[in-house]
This record gives sequence, structure tokens and C-alpha cells, in this order.
Amino acid sequence: MGGRGLSLLLLVISALFAQIRASEPLFHETFDESFEGSWVVSGKEEYAGVWKHAKSDGHEDYGLLVSEPAKKYAIVKELDNPVTLKDGTVVLQFEVRLQNGLECGGAYLKYIRVQDTGLDTKEFDNGTPYTIMFGPDKCGSTNKVHFILKHKNPKTGEYVEHHLKSPPSVPYDKLSHVYTAILKPDNELRILIDGEEKSKANFLSSDDFEPALIPSKTIPDPDDKKPEDWDERAKIPDPEATKPDDWDEDAPMEIVDEEATKPEGWLDDEPDEIDDPEAAKPEDWDDEEDGEWEAPKIDNPKCEEAPGCGEWKKPMKQNPAYKGKWHAPMIDNPSYKGIWKPQEIPNPEYFELDKPDFDPIAAIGIEIWTMQDGILFDNILIADDEKVASSILEKTWKPKFDVEKEKQKAEQAAAGSSDGLSEFQKKVFDVLYKIADIPFLEPYKTKIIDVIEKGEKQPNITISIVASIVVVLVSALFRTLFGGKKAVAPVKPAAEVKKPSAPEADAAGSSGVTEEKEDEKDDMAAPRRRSRRET
Repeated sequence: MGGRGLSLLLLVISALFAQIRASEPLFHETFDESFEGSWVVSGKEEYAGVWKHAKSDGHEDYGLLVSEPAKKYAIVKELDNPVTLKDGTVVLQFEVRLQNGLECGGAYLKYIRVQDTGLDTKEFDNGTPYTIMFGPDKCGSTNKVHFILKHKNPKTGEYVEHHLKSPPSVPYDKLSHVYTAILKPDNELRILIDGEEKSKANFLSSDDFEPALIPSKTIPDPDDKKPEDWDERAKIPDPEATKPDDWDEDAPMEIVDEEATKPEGWLDDEPDEIDDPEAAKPEDWDDEEDGEWEAPKIDNPKCEEAPGCGEWKKPMKQNPAYKGKWHAPMIDNPSYKGIWKPQEIPNPEYFELDKPDFDPIAAIGIEIWTMQDGILFDNILIADDEKVASSILEKTWKPKFDVEKEKQKAEQAAAGSSDGLSEFQKKVFDVLYKIADIPFLEPYKTKIIDVIEKGEKQPNITISIVASIVVVLVSALFRTLFGGKKAVAPVKPAAEVKKPSAPEADAAGSSGVTEEKEDEKDDMAAPRRRSRRET
């Protein structure tokens, strides 16, 4: 009886310890204390950005702060014990607050893999090998929460970057957000933002990662060459066709309408414009310095009621004899063999895989370049239980987020509804960013992103932005289905958009410069209406 009781007691104690362990994360950095002595700042000269231990705006909670704009930053924390990703569930989670927004820069983490020679933390840089890169990145046409896996090809021994094809967009605000990646033992990957699932994928699916983790079984033979007599032309000009005798290639498209007559009441002797009779020479006008003063021009009021003014000329009309340059009609090519492709051969890099061969995580690093300061990292977590990660999210992030959300609502209410993005508008812009990533819109992606970002700065033109992008979407789809030579017109919002200041223009790209140049061209093309000095 005593032996059984002891065994039962040991079993209970063992289960209790297992439960306690299961309720603890594998790693959790709260930054309640200074990071110095625990995290190591890279000693590389290029990483001049200064990290600070600072409070989140409006809270007593501390985090790791990016303190300067337009700098490179690198800092790393070596784990006490490497974390394996091969067995069971693994949760990667961290909190980021973009206190000054994010126009161009990254806010992601790198999970550094174990290295044979060990990790020299002072040498941490962009080339330090990692297993996973995860987190927000936004600049120009890029707006995504990265998930990149570096996986070793067992045939070649080389590491290959595999990018999640459909990552979620970065939230557009200055609130605290939690980014979570859940790696499941059945090869499933889930990406959450603020505890809400935004993307789901399978590590072994070629539809979810680019390039696919498992290479294709065959590849085009690099040594195969197209035969010289291979004809890929489906249609050819009819070699037996001849130009008709009455086909005049020199006939102009338009000719003078000889039957036209001058409208009755036409004022031949009246100019289209006259000097403004009410204009007066400015008192400070200096003829020697400014030249002879000329009154500005106005439309001739006599011409408003008349059919026209000035010298009358017969109008042009379409030439009925015009046919343009003659071309032989196209016929089916009897020698057509189709589009040539090299033959497929077995892929020497192909391998089969049941599960990804994840490298263990030996350290966590932040290596970024950003144009914005105020990026605050907090609550960096690795856990083997989703409930643990969710519980920490609720305890550490949720209270802060609720306070920030209420403050944001109050500020928007005080400033007026047109000065901020509503929840609906944020969702609209998230959808538009996804539309911009559609493959057949690639030629127009930069323009579309530029328009979206302008719309985010001016929420009152959201409907116009949506309409503009829908027009491009429909036009591009039409061109994809039916072809054509003319390019789709550049995307422009229907409402006038205020041009950004110089720093904003630099962050957004060259679109502002292009618009200014177009405005200058329009100004040069317009007729000069006055020659007096502007006052």
C-alpha cells in the first residue's frame, strides 16, 4: 500500500512539473530591464543606429527602441539553449509599435541558426545565417509581413530562401501590434496579427512558397538547343498576295474640305485676345530693369457671340481615298511547329521530404534599415504551446492596445472624421495592397502602390482611389484577355492629391518628381497670356 502511494505521489509531482513547464515559454524577452549585457549591439561600422531602452508612448512599459531615422541597426541575443523546430508546435511571437509610422523600412526579426564555429555576436550583420526571418517590411511597392525560411537542400548542401507567397499586409497605424507565426508538426504555418489569423500555408506546398521547398522532378535541359529550322510563327504574310492597282499609299489621311464655306458673321478683323482694358501698370514697374510693360491678355468679348475671329481657313476632313500603307494579309504558316521548349531532364537537385529539415534557433537578431525612428520592439517570445503565446498576448499587449485604440478614437473625433483612417478604410487599403500583388498587374504595381499611399494620407479620397484602381484592374484584365499595344494609362486618383513634402517624396519614390516634370511640360506648352512681372 505504501509503495503504491509513493508511486502515485511521484506521478502527481511529475505531472505537476510537466504542467508548470508547459505553461512557460521557451524564451521571453520583456525588456523590463535594460538590454545592455543581455543583447549585443553589432560592432560593424555600418550599423550606426543607436538602440535605446525606452517606454512605449503613453505607457509605463519598456521596449527596445530604434531612436534615429535613416540608419542601419543590428542587435542580437544568444539563447541559453538552441530551440529545435522539428518536434511539435513552435510559436514565434513579438510585439512592434511603429510610433512614427513606417514609410520605408523593416521591423522584422531574424532567428539565427546554429553555426559550426559558434556565433560571434559582435560580427552580427546581414550575412549572418538565419533559419527564419519574420515580421513587417514596408517601402515603395513592398508592404508585407515577411516569412522567409532558409532551408538546406540535402542534395547540394546549399541553403535556399523560401518566401511565403501570400503574406499579410502591415497594419497602417501607430498602435502596438503582435505578430505571431505558428509552425505545426503537420507542416502547417499560420500567420496571426493581434491574435487574428491572416495567412495559412503548408511548408511543402508549391502554391504557398516561392521557390517550393521540394524542387521539381524535372528541369529544362540547359544543353538542349532550338533547331535552326524551327519556325515559331503561327501566321505569316501571304506570299502570293499583291497590292491592288488602285491602292494609293501616298494619299493623305485628311484633306481640305473644299465644300466648306465661311460662317456668316465671322469677324475676320478681330483678334481672339485683346489687352485687358482694366489692367494698370504696377507702380513699382521699372522699364529699364523689367522691360517694356505689356498689359495681360483677355478673351475678346466680341468673339463670344460671333462664330469666330481672325483669318478663316477651310477645315480638314477625312480623305475617302486614304488607305494607308498596304500589307499582305496574314495566313496560317504551313511550317509552324509551335513555341520551342527544351526537353525535360531529371533534376539533379530534386529530393523528397516529409517534413522541413529546420535548423535549430541559436539566437534572435534584429538587423534592419529604416527611414523612420520610433520603432519599439517588445515581448519577443518563443513557445511550444499556442495557449502560452495567446495568454502572454492577452496580458502584455491587449491592455496597451485598448488604451492606444481609445486614445486614437478620441484624437480622430477631435480632429474630425476626415482626418483619420476608419476601420473600414483600413480594410479597404489592405485589400488594395493585395490587389497590387496580383501577377498580371506587375507592370502597374509601383503606380498603384503610390496611389494607395496617397490615399492613406488623405482618407477623404478613398472612394476615388478605389475607383481608379478598379479602372486599372479592368483595363489590365481586358488587355490580358484580348491583347493590345497601348499601355494602360497611369493610375491617378479622381480627386486632387496634395503633393508630399520633400522627405515624404523621397520615401515614396520618384512619382512626385515625375508629376512636377509633367506640370512643367504643361506650363511650357501653354501660350503665354501676359508679359508683365508677377506682383
